[in-house]
Amino acid sequence: MIIAALPLVTSALSSLAPSLGAAAGSAASSLAASATSAVSAGGGDFGSVMAQVSGDAVKKMKAAEATAISGIQGQSSAQDVVQTVMSAQESLQTVLAIRDKSVAAFQEVSRMAI
Repeated sequence: MIIAALPLVTSALSSLAPSLGAAAGSAASSLAASATSAVSAGGGDFGSVMAQVSGDAVKKMKAAEATAISGIQGQSSAQDVVQTVMSAQESLQTVLAIRDKSVAAFQEVSRMAI
């Protein structure tokens, strides 16, 4: 089942890249690679792959927050803070785009005649 869904997820993430811009497109590619590695490692079903991808995005957000706090305290350079915050922003934009596509797909399926 997951093998059949993986091309769909990968193509969805790849199709999001142009609409998100170059920087967020690299985040979408990174999330697609994460999904592929989850399947390769025996990640299980579609839900577990999406859980792992969203978990990776949450980790990036937490790392950016920690780096920003250490930057305020003077323990991290401004460059490190900007890099981690931009990475977290890219991940957030990608997750929001995936959410929007998922909601749109659900709405389209719910409009289908039975």
